[in-house]
Amino acid sequence: MEPWLDDLPDDLQSMSFNSTTTDTEINTSISSASETASSSAISFFSRTRVISCDDPRWCAIKQIRSDSTSGQLSLSDLRFLQRLGSGDIGAVYLAVVKSSSSAVAVDEADVPLFAAKVMDKKELTNRNKEGRARTEREILEMLEHPFLPTLYAALESPNWSCLLTEFCPGGDLHVLRQRQPCRRFHEFAARFYASEVVVALEYVHMMGIIYRDLKPENVLVRSDGHIMLTDFDLSLKCNDSSPSTPQITDPTRTKQYPSEPTSHFTSKSCIIPNCIVPAVSCFNPKRRRNKNKNNTQQRFNPEFITEPLNARSMSFVGTHEYLAPEIVSGEGHGAGVDWWTLGIFIFELLYGTTPFRGPDNEMTLANIVARALEFPKETTVPAAAKDLVTQLLVKDPAKRLGSVMGALEIKQHPFFQGVNWALLRCTTPPIVPVAYRRSDVGSEESCPPSPVEYY
Repeated sequence: MEPWLDDLPDDLQSMSFNSTTTDTEINTSISSASETASSSAISFFSRTRVISCDDPRWCAIKQIRSDSTSGQLSLSDLRFLQRLGSGDIGAVYLAVVKSSSSAVAVDEADVPLFAAKVMDKKELTNRNKEGRARTEREILEMLEHPFLPTLYAALESPNWSCLLTEFCPGGDLHVLRQRQPCRRFHEFAARFYASEVVVALEYVHMMGIIYRDLKPENVLVRSDGHIMLTDFDLSLKCNDSSPSTPQITDPTRTKQYPSEPTSHFTSKSCIIPNCIVPAVSCFNPKRRRNKNKNNTQQRFNPEFITEPLNARSMSFVGTHEYLAPEIVSGEGHGAGVDWWTLGIFIFELLYGTTPFRGPDNEMTLANIVARALEFPKETTVPAAAKDLVTQLLVKDPAKRLGSVMGALEIKQHPFFQGVNWALLRCTTPPIVPVAYRRSDVGSEESCPPSPVEYY
């Protein structure tokens, strides 16, 4: 445990904060100057959100606030159990609400666990990372999606910034991949994780955000086996002058791929609705439909498309092996970089390595710009998967799959044949992590032999 971790609650003990939402509805507010006179006061923006108390984390926060005379939660109500990992601008710790075991949960296994990202303000200032921390917090306050993190609280003090989100006991896909046979995922698992990432990126783009840091280390596995895309400090948040522009299109006019045999990816526990059209009209029973006429007409099923097409950035950000060519060359980049990283991501899940990795970072960047894509011959991967990766890893962003029509183009690719996009959460995950008990990390002696990797 970090030597300063025990002092963290004492440093922020006098600070209190309002949770971003309750089980009904909270209006957004910003503290005035008179309210922030104290050095330990906190002021943060939170948009209105309606939630239920099905989430035990909200129940724990609500219970503490109802028991407190001030109606607020203080840092002294949290207990940090273990360091989970660290990123470029902070460290993540496993935390619990101290009284949640007696007030909310019945069994120890039901105690709500949080992931607390703690950032040193002085360190952020010295490294000029304050903007990144502020952007991540603003983005987390915007998100409300099953495959993206929920911000339960945002804390500020003279020395620390803290973001309280959900703890994912399954760790990240980088560690999970290394535990698989030959250190790579089966096609079914790769399709499952890729499909949920596509949906998460689609939502992020709809919110006017370019993620820019997709990699297995940033894809966490929740307790139910579904994913959570995390770590938004490198993301680009589009300003109001360049928002994403929604479009309605007819999918019959977009690029169509040859059909493939239906995969077993569709969950058997989900009901796929079918459109039932009677052969005989209810108003004129004796008059049958003209089948030939109906066959010549195609039903219009509109699709919603939104991509932040006008957003551009010249920043050199990301992980070397995942950088898009336009970032390396400094030509400026947009939302297409997320679809490039999706190609690298799928390649790594299937092959256990990235396609352009060199002996050092400089050679890796040179390979990204100049070297052609090659697939390892010793690993058998379906042709549809190779074709998807090939189209995602087109070096010209204007010709890259997804650069114009966004996630819609990618969803229609044969690799995702059989995926029920509307009911992804009903699909049985390929791997469901074992129950994570609080006693596993309650003390140094009781730490599990294989601690959960985070980040």
